[in-house]
Amino acid sequence: MSGFSKGAKLACVMLGVALLSACGNKVSLENYNRIKVGQSYDEVRQMVGDPAHCDETLGIRSCQWGDSNRSIRVNFAVDKVVLMSAENLK
Repeated sequence: MSGFSKGAKLACVMLGVALLSACGNKVSLENYNRIKVGQSYDEVRQMVGDPAHCDETLGIRSCQWGDSNRSIRVNFAVDKVVLMSAENLK
């Protein structure tokens, strides 16, 4: 980006922040209520986007969307929702 002006660089940064903010809107009570036991990982991902992180232990994939202040957590066994929880959703 060295060939770009400071204004163009700032515009790119602001666009990135706006796009990331829009992604965060998927972590909502409305979307959490749409998650059902038995749905696949891909179905959940289509509703709430890519998870912030996932861990896998003994065949259980545990994924979290959002951050430590506001989040959706879903556990998958054999690629299906078996347990979900939410924290501070509106």
